[in-house]
Amino acid sequence: MPSAVQALGWSSRPLPFLERCARRYGDTFTLRVRRGSPWVILTRPEDVKVVFTADAETVAASAVEASPTLGPLLGPRSVMLLEEPEHMAHRKLMLPSFHGERMSSYGEMVVDVTRREIASWPRGERIALWPRMQAISAEVLMRSTFGPVETDSLRVLSERLRRLTSWLNDPRRLAFTTALGPSWLTRSPSFRAVMEPVETAVLDEVRRRRNDDSDGAAESEDVLTMLERAHARSGSPMDERELRDELVTLLSDGPTSTSLAWAFERLLRHPEKLQRLREEILAGDDDTYAEAVMKETLRLCPVVPLIMRKLLEPMAFEGRTIPAGATAAPCPYLIHRREDIYPGARAFMPERFLGTPAPPYSWIPFGGGVRRCLAASFAQLTIKRVIQTVLSEVELQPAGGTSSEGTTRSSVAFAPGDEALAIVTRRLSTARAVSS
Repeated sequence: MPSAVQALGWSSRPLPFLERCARRYGDTFTLRVRRGSPWVILTRPEDVKVVFTADAETVAASAVEASPTLGPLLGPRSVMLLEEPEHMAHRKLMLPSFHGERMSSYGEMVVDVTRREIASWPRGERIALWPRMQAISAEVLMRSTFGPVETDSLRVLSERLRRLTSWLNDPRRLAFTTALGPSWLTRSPSFRAVMEPVETAVLDEVRRRRNDDSDGAAESEDVLTMLERAHARSGSPMDERELRDELVTLLSDGPTSTSLAWAFERLLRHPEKLQRLREEILAGDDDTYAEAVMKETLRLCPVVPLIMRKLLEPMAFEGRTIPAGATAAPCPYLIHRREDIYPGARAFMPERFLGTPAPPYSWIPFGGGVRRCLAASFAQLTIKRVIQTVLSEVELQPAGGTSSEGTTRSSVAFAPGDEALAIVTRRLSTARAVSS
């Protein structure tokens, strides 16, 4: 197939395109989507292990290959796009913000933000849950990054981030960027018109906090303060360009809100599973099924369909060698649909994760190896707490059919095609508090 036709298939309907290729060519196949390196799609866990356990001299990051919006959006100093050894050095400085005792306070904050958002939902009307999940996720990210303070400057930043997200998620622009690559985006005057106000607001907030200690910022435990402290202790304070890239990375959501939309979309189409989860939540003493729902949602609807690694040296797999310069691409979307690993793979069955962990390298929604998403624990906590809080506060009824309505592409992930339609009614009984 000509490269231009492959690019059209990938940009217009990427997930069905991957499935067609897998049916025709099997476990491993090559795509040539743009003028860059060929993508070797890998769907066997043993091949994924080879990629994820390779050392830094063998593979390099290549996230912008599959998601060309990332480079112009996040910037070259984002931890997601840095190469070794800088990537690992920055990762170690950021990791404490998303682990340990911090997770407990994050959980409480997520519950509070979710309850405040739910209070604004109309009752008895059909609403799309994806935009509501975007609002919750954006507020959670803002509070975790800058702390609980509310200022005019943060409200301005929040509004500008919403405009940027809406601009990036426009289907026509996404198709152009996917087909033509990040250079099309960086040359776009309209992209700069929505990106530059975000950059300005981010750096204005940093400068305000540095110049004003009256709000106790020096003792704050928000991510920005912890990140600046860590860099100062390391002897490499962050300049404004680094701060811009790292903060935009922290504040730019897509995966968490789309995962939440998928969780509700699937639960609403499977009322018996929704009821089982609600009963567990209202009992208030366990989150086993909530954990299983979260894992099954991320299996069936992974955050990204491909995880890209540029090969710096040839890499050997069983029966074949991929040359240096090619991109090895473990494919969560296809791996998670393998019937030999997940019987009934297309069905939504949280029960498959009750007491049975997934085999190694077969559940990879957050990637793996040294470049596994460093905020994976935070994302999973957010997903569980939002689901638990929503279902403890309101009744949800499906507003669509019983079958899936397909997908719609966002800037970095895929959302339900109908945006997870639901009808919300207030619960009649008093809800139990959701544990943090």
